[in-house]
Amino acid sequence: MSRASLEKDPRDVAAMFDDVAGRYDVTNDVLSLGQDRLWRRAVVAACDARPGQRVLDIAAGTGTSSEPFADDGVDVVPADFSLGMLRVGHRRRSDLGFTAADAMHLPFADDSFDVVTMSFGLRNVADPDAALREFLRVTKPGGRLVVCEFSTPKNAAFRTVYTNYLMRALPPVARKVSSNPESYVYLAESIRAWPDQRGLAGQVADAGWEGVQWRDLSGGIVALHRATKPRPGPVVEG
Repeated sequence: MSRASLEKDPRDVAAMFDDVAGRYDVTNDVLSLGQDRLWRRAVVAACDARPGQRVLDIAAGTGTSSEPFADDGVDVVPADFSLGMLRVGHRRRSDLGFTAADAMHLPFADDSFDVVTMSFGLRNVADPDAALREFLRVTKPGGRLVVCEFSTPKNAAFRTVYTNYLMRALPPVARKVSSNPESYVYLAESIRAWPDQRGLAGQVADAGWEGVQWRDLSGGIVALHRATKPRPGPVVEG
């Protein structure tokens, strides 16, 4: 069984997710105490996608995050760079157009999507800034970005409890329910090394997005960041 390091070599990360694909959704539900379902609903609401619009769900894994869009008549493209995840997803929902894609080098044309969303994937990308620029490239002017990612609880006492859960309780629980418990040691380490809400907002803005906002979910365990791709300004003739 493999696990990635915080260097996040794409081959190691992909191999790690290949290993956990079969039990990924069940494990997440257990480890999050069912909160992952609430987070998915919050992402769908923040995307505010309508029938006729096109959504890129990058790091879609087995497609659980894409299903609500498809069920609402939205044209959603579930994409991931773990072939194991895509295979499991295709077995679950063969009607979804699962696509192999690297977040840093997306195989889509400029201005292709009304919304780009990524849930719990940006933290695993070797160069998040490059990924955020790629998301900007493939989004239509005026289109939206929604990133759901683990973050930093603001309440000090709750933050201590949460950190203890990550580093002490999560690995033993993962050993009981996951097909690759070591990958969840990486999960805890990568969450602790990830920037807080304001830090990620700065990265999103630096990549060229405007109107960056965030909302804490579950006391700040997770943060939902939203932003918009700028529209071209008027052409000024000299």
